[in-house]
Amino acid sequence: MDLSRPSRENVEFMIEEIKTKLRMASGAAMQASHFSVDRYEDIKDIYDMVVSKDRFSISEVEALVSELGRLRN
Repeated sequence: MDLSRPSRENVEFMIEEIKTKLRMASGAAMQASHFSVDRYEDIKDIYDMVVSKDRFSISEVEALVSELGRLRN
């Protein structure tokens, strides 16, 4: 998948991957449709960080979820 271009499909892909990687219990509340392509670079930064790590502390997960919440429409 080419994530170099902002698109609705790429936003959806990244949000789903972030939810999977973080094993978010509240994943249903974090729907890709709640995110604008206008926030693509911010979402991509979070995505890149999430996929680069194997494990996350509880505080890291909370910080990431909080940041994603800030990016929602």
